[in-house]
Amino acid sequence: MKQEKGITLISLTIYIIVMTIVVSTIAIISTYFYKDAHSLANRINPLAEYTKFNSFFADEVNHSNLKILDCQEHYVVFDNTTQYTYVPENKAIYRNKVKIASEVENCKFERKVKNGKEVISVTIKMVDSAENEQKNTDFTLTN
Repeated sequence: MKQEKGITLISLTIYIIVMTIVVSTIAIISTYFYKDAHSLANRINPLAEYTKFNSFFADEVNHSNLKILDCQEHYVVFDNTTQYTYVPENKAIYRNKVKIASEVENCKFERKVKNGKEVISVTIKMVDSAENEQKNTDFTLTN
């Protein structure tokens, strides 16, 4: 009887073809994965932008003896020369001339008086938020 040792040329060719198909499939899947991961990393998180604005604005209104000089629909000016402005063309909120929040679809500032204290009501709608999802926050000025 003749013993068969090693592999034939046909089986070697089949192994190489199968391995090529497996490696190319993995390469295609990983390319799509990294492409999607990269596009997600470049996307701005609306909640993070809203939180960033809130932290700046809350810090500002907590200064003692802060007064509001002017408050219109898209901006508010304090007596310490700080101004918060919403620019619809840029879809951004600026603190003086520094952009602090991006991808803001709408932002309105409103001056109110509640319980004898000055309050600034801020209504913000982010670009990627749901149809009617607006965040309304009231900031009370400390005296």
